[in-house]
Amino acid sequence: MKHLGRWAAGAIGIICAVPALTWAATAASPETVSPERASAESVQSEERPWFVRRLFNAYVEEFSPSPGVASAEPEPVRRALPAPWDSPPYPGGEYQGSPLIGVPVGTKEYPLMKALAGMSLGEWMRDNRIKTYGWVNGSYNWSNSNNSNQPSSYWIIPKSVVLEQAVLRVEREADTVQTDHVDWGFRFSNLYGSNYRYMTSGGWFSNQLLKGNQRYGYDPTEVYSDVYVPWIAQGLILRIGRWVATPDIEIQFAPDNYMATHSLQFTFDTYTQTGAMATVMLDKQWTVQGAVHAGTDMAPWYKGATPTGMVGVRWVSLDNNDSAYVVLNNVNTAKFRHFDVNGQPAGHDNFNYVVGTWQRRFTKEIHSKLAGIYMWQRDAVLGGTPIIGPVQSFAGGGARGAILPGLSQTYGILNYTMVQVAPRDFVTVRNEWWRDDRGMRSGIAGHYSTHAIGLTHQFNDIVMIRPEAGFYRCYTRPAFDQATEKNLYMVGADMIVRF
Repeated sequence: MKHLGRWAAGAIGIICAVPALTWAATAASPETVSPERASAESVQSEERPWFVRRLFNAYVEEFSPSPGVASAEPEPVRRALPAPWDSPPYPGGEYQGSPLIGVPVGTKEYPLMKALAGMSLGEWMRDNRIKTYGWVNGSYNWSNSNNSNQPSSYWIIPKSVVLEQAVLRVEREADTVQTDHVDWGFRFSNLYGSNYRYMTSGGWFSNQLLKGNQRYGYDPTEVYSDVYVPWIAQGLILRIGRWVATPDIEIQFAPDNYMATHSLQFTFDTYTQTGAMATVMLDKQWTVQGAVHAGTDMAPWYKGATPTGMVGVRWVSLDNNDSAYVVLNNVNTAKFRHFDVNGQPAGHDNFNYVVGTWQRRFTKEIHSKLAGIYMWQRDAVLGGTPIIGPVQSFAGGGARGAILPGLSQTYGILNYTMVQVAPRDFVTVRNEWWRDDRGMRSGIAGHYSTHAIGLTHQFNDIVMIRPEAGFYRCYTRPAFDQATEKNLYMVGADMIVRF
């Protein structure tokens, strides 16, 4: 385990060092500049508006774009099957799976990158296909709860305005369409907000939650490097570092989701993994994956880490109307990792689980996703990974739950159905049934159903709002608002502003 920790720390050091080394090499390269060019560059620099003005102009352009002739450029070349639906309005245009091979790199630039384009740093980033961007996501909800909306997520604090996510990302996407050379990429996503408590992974600044139970916190949710090799089958991507777990319909980051809130299935499974993952495209229909990581939401250097396997298979029909994605996401002993922190009983979840998703495109405007999950763990504790920090009315804390000897199981089924109703609007309906036999994940044994409907409206590429309403029920005992209510009624909205 110590060797695995050193390997992972070294790999992450390489991830962070690659952009810096490339920049240093570029900056140090000698270059002879003629007096004419120096004079021209000086004039050009004087004519360029300063950074804040360029940033402001970029937002103005998004809200009142200049009239122009529609682009006649052809669609980007791709080796994968065509995108099944349009994005926008949908948050993504591809069937589930990550990373995808044979899909063109994104070319969209948001205001921050446009503002940087007037500086030497921005030009260098463009030349090297490096992008930086992010978003701010805030929400308000009303519910029949007074203290907590848990076990729902992410809107866990009732009747409150909450900063859900403020994210800054730097990335370079590997070009997996071309087949004549090895390419590389990386991603570094920094998150601050209340949602950090879901992304938290043991060893990655996890004391903010597990010891402090803070309302807001920081999390480096993605820190990975990719190497793309085109000559293995139809292409291979080797990913090393910390990545977002691949199987779910829902994604950790706000702009990538159909709704602002999330299902119980998503709430209680893995958020991130740290290790090494290989993805191989066999042909346009079949992709296979395998990984070795440190366990569900744990870094290799964390006290509870344990070597864990992952395997996945993705299939898309030739007519591009159906896709299936099945992942055995954690494969190890499935025994809860018991240990003490400062002399206090603590530990970390180590459940194993399999999740399968079938996706169906009825038309380019209507598609549906159906997912099933089965999760198991031995010698678990009530409520899962304990937060031993101070008790918060909206999100527990205080101590480890009671030990549950033997086998504990949770399982459920989830459906998302989306209907595009305008060029930048779509409606989402989410229905779910979930059972937690012994309270291993939710802290309250029972079976649940959740039903929600939401609208996503995009004003443009950088601002969207998502109002929604939901009804949640535990049929066996009170589970909501600190185990005082069987039912949860919730309405609210969030807004995302990109930069």
